[in-house]
Amino acid sequence: MQEISLRTGFLFVSALLLLSFPFTPPAYAALTTQSGTLPDGAAYLIEIPSPWNGTLLLYSHGYVTPGSANPAQDVGDPITRAFLLANGFALAGSSYAHTGWAIQEALLDQVGVLDVFTTMFGKPKRTIAWGHSLGGIITAGLIQRNPQRFDAALPMCGVLSGGVATWNQALDGAFAFKAFFNFGGPLEVVNITNPLPNLALAESLLSHAQATPEGRARLALAAALGDTPGWFDPASPEPAANDFAAQETNQFLWFQFVDFPFIFALRAELEFRAGGNPSWNTGVNYFDQFENSVNKDEVRALYQVAGLNLENDLETLNHAARISANPTSVEYLEQNIIFNGDIGIPVLTLHTTGDGLVVNQNETAYRNTVRQADEERSLRQIFVHRAGHCTFTPAETVVALEKLIARLDSGRWGDLEAADLNTEASGLGPLNIRPPAFIRFDSEPFLRPFDAFIDRRCERRGGSEQDCHVGTDREH
Repeated sequence: MQEISLRTGFLFVSALLLLSFPFTPPAYAALTTQSGTLPDGAAYLIEIPSPWNGTLLLYSHGYVTPGSANPAQDVGDPITRAFLLANGFALAGSSYAHTGWAIQEALLDQVGVLDVFTTMFGKPKRTIAWGHSLGGIITAGLIQRNPQRFDAALPMCGVLSGGVATWNQALDGAFAFKAFFNFGGPLEVVNITNPLPNLALAESLLSHAQATPEGRARLALAAALGDTPGWFDPASPEPAANDFAAQETNQFLWFQFVDFPFIFALRAELEFRAGGNPSWNTGVNYFDQFENSVNKDEVRALYQVAGLNLENDLETLNHAARISANPTSVEYLEQNIIFNGDIGIPVLTLHTTGDGLVVNQNETAYRNTVRQADEERSLRQIFVHRAGHCTFTPAETVVALEKLIARLDSGRWGDLEAADLNTEASGLGPLNIRPPAFIRFDSEPFLRPFDAFIDRRCERRGGSEQDCHVGTDREH
């Protein structure tokens, strides 16, 4: 299988950066590099410039496809690395002991790196957790499990709805895709036994569906159940709000190049870890799911063009045989991981608006959980108006980190208005591959939320989110 990374877009931008300009060598007098292996086999990497400002940045990397190289990583890209070392920051991170949905290992290995650092170099004045994508959920998990070890956190493009919600929402799109294009056929959406042939079948069905108006309308409906954005290329402008054909084409590209490998192949790796299927759609009303989607206008327009009856197709989904989860597998995914909102330290999140792998609605799920825990004062969220997964420029990343550090220095959140963030990023000159694109943005609700405030038994019996949520101040 072609390597699929949860940081694919980010690495693409970083490669362009390297081709775009020469970068000034870092201005530190000396660099101490320490690498090694943790007891479980995970590799680690530590870099400390001299002089060191006393702050350690513990980086959690994204998903690595099983079978791919898995080196230790202590930063997301070489441009940001050079800037941070030149400004006195120490960097550290690990490979995690295994690839795939390696949250269980990562939550231990990353703390193991902190222990190594403290033993060799002493306790940092400050430790900030940060990471991209799967590393974003790991970052949030680290501060939840080990609050005493961290002073602040920067989860970027993170899977902040948690593991259960993420894979449940992925199941909805896969369920609809099979219902419309492989009804009764061999395509597996859970309990996947042959990942590569399963993905090949899904990709073939996808290509055939894209060739007809009816197929494109139904693909748009499957995309709507996961809020897949209609914007794919970071170098292209967002399609107009009424350019539904372009939006659907972009959703097709997300499916083809990014999402389907996870939905129809890499899910098998998670199921192996969990000892079975951890996802379900029992009790889901797909009429309600559709009405809550940000893509419903697109779907209605494409169904009209195709001459299809949308209500009939939603009724088909509602009456299709449902999928139940293995309870012990759900428990595994709850441990690895869902959130309770108890952050206790400053947390700043960063997300692109056009992310079709980890949709921006993950931010709403996390914000609601933090609010439920009465910790909202500690959380701020900022957005970049760009397509792609983790497609931040180094300038945007550095500005976000600077704002988090300013919060630690002053004890209060400073100005996070988009115009001011863009001005500060512009001042970083060669760290910009294109003009900074911070935007004032409020993400919509996540379609399948699941966190520590959910009554599990109620949810699995098919109760609604509102009925199953503990407490009454939930944002909808």
